[in-house]
This record gives sequence, structure tokens and C-alpha cells, in this order.
Amino acid sequence: MKYITIIKKPLLTEKTTLLTETGNIYCFEVGVSATKTQIKMAISDLFDVKVVRVSTVLSSKRSKSVMGRAKSSFDVKKAYVKVQAGQKIELFKAI
Repeated sequence: MKYITIIKKPLLTEKTTLLTETGNIYCFEVGVSATKTQIKMAISDLFDVKVVRVSTVLSSKRSKSVMGRAKSSFDVKKAYVKVQAGQKIELFKAI
């Protein structure tokens, strides 16, 4: 598997920002079929950090009605990645 199919994008919300500041935990949207080991290897290779723990959350499909027709959203898998103390992931680098 290539890293682009494992890690789709970082999730930057108020909750994830607080987790980053307090617990050194980063959140990423990952592929539904990605395993914790694959996520750990991808993060450590891409960002050159030591990953301590990976927790994943799979949200189920949600359906809603749009103009009388039922539509469903996609499954989303999130990975909460804790890196070693003293290290951090630079999501936005100055050019």
C-alpha cells in the first residue's frame, strides 16, 4: 500500500488542536482498510517521528434526506497518533 492510500489528510479542529497542545496527539483521516501498523509505519516514515500509540475510530454511514431523496455519506476512519515526548509533526511548513 502506498502512503497516500493510508493517510488521506490531517484533521484540524478545535478538539484535535487541544490534543496536540496538551498530549502530543495528532489526528488524521485514514483509509478504511488501513491497519494500525500501516498507519504507524506511514506516519513515522513521512514525518520522521517516533510513534508511541495509534488509536483508530470508524464512524458509520449516516443517511439524510435531501429534497425528498435519501442520501448517505461515506465511512470515515480517523487515527489518533501519539508521538514521543519532545517530538512534533510540522503540518504546515513555511516556504
